[in-house]
Amino acid sequence: MTPPPSDDRMSEGEPREAGGRLAENLMLFARTLRAAGLPVGPGRVLQGVEAMQAVGIERRDDLYWALHAVFVNRREEHPLFDQAFQVFWRNPRLLDRLSQLALPEAPTDENQQNRREIARRLAEALASQQDGEHEQREEIEIDAAHTWSQQETLRTMDFEAMGQAETAEAKRAIARFRLPVRPMRTRRYRPSQHPGQADLRRTMRAALRAGRDDIPLQWRHQRRRPPPLVMLCDISGSMAQYSRMVLHFMHTVTRDRDRVHSFVFGTSLTNITHHLRHQDVDEALAKVGGTVTDWEGGTRIGHCLHTFNRVWARRVLGQGAVVLLITDGLDRDNAEGLAAEMERLHKSARSVLWLNPLLRYAGYAPKSLGARAMLPYVHDFRPVHNLASLSELVDVLSAPMDRRNSEIAVWRAMIA
Repeated sequence: MTPPPSDDRMSEGEPREAGGRLAENLMLFARTLRAAGLPVGPGRVLQGVEAMQAVGIERRDDLYWALHAVFVNRREEHPLFDQAFQVFWRNPRLLDRLSQLALPEAPTDENQQNRREIARRLAEALASQQDGEHEQREEIEIDAAHTWSQQETLRTMDFEAMGQAETAEAKRAIARFRLPVRPMRTRRYRPSQHPGQADLRRTMRAALRAGRDDIPLQWRHQRRRPPPLVMLCDISGSMAQYSRMVLHFMHTVTRDRDRVHSFVFGTSLTNITHHLRHQDVDEALAKVGGTVTDWEGGTRIGHCLHTFNRVWARRVLGQGAVVLLITDGLDRDNAEGLAAEMERLHKSARSVLWLNPLLRYAGYAPKSLGARAMLPYVHDFRPVHNLASLSELVDVLSAPMDRRNSEIAVWRAMIA
């Protein structure tokens, strides 16, 4: 990690002279980080205020590392925080330089590409805090430089790398998704005009009504209906950026078809099916946010699956239900009891599909205890990190069971 700025004194015009507006400035800084892609919520802002009160603002490096401890959870988040801190707390005029760095150029080495991506996201986040005139100028500069297909770029862009504009466009694209789960036969029959299975009851009734000597055969066919769909989404801190987009996907699916049951889990399990039935996605997610209490915390996958299997499984897993388990498999409880709960879920559902954003990495291997406990009991294992992966999921659920992921045996062999 790069060290904080060496200047120990706070620059002119910073919160020290803001007349008691320190908390407001910190809130604006948190909004900037969130808009740039860091998982920052109200709890982090309150922790940031406490950290600033504890270390003071006399020394710049103390303030830097205090806020770093609050807002940064992973190594890849450090460069974004570092640039945001220097721009926001020291020299807001650096926004113009970041805007120039954000403009697309010919690709170079990977580190430089990463720096340009961070600069673009940060410039976009800071631009939203500026006045309308400056924001319009930024938009014109960036739009004028576009020379590639925005649609294809958006389709393959990682959710975690998206800025405000890309996130908004991705949400609109998700709202247009449809999920045609392959229908399955039920135990019920429906009348049919075409030859098939003879309906003896309707045949005898028709003969008695007509008073005829012959008996005209009546036919019936087995009903086909898409199975129930159960979605379990991890909302822990490591899944923050992906779970937001997945919740939009869950809302779209819930509005598109019936018999959809949605749950979120972190340290506890919450049923959000009723909330996602609201027509407006913002209203639906606002109600979800007011109900769920463990956003961006730890993950107790085994405990939450135990609650699901004990309380909800018999209600929602009937008639060949399909389960989408959306998590990275990182379990705070060291996978305690997870294998047993996964086995029970596997036996109760028609199929269990595990969607893991970590599969976006070419070198991913299921080395965590949670992943090793879950993998033997899933029917399919797929990534969920961009629009393309969600689109592939639609195709997978429309295909027969025997034509799904043939690589699952390879993944299982890796943990054998």
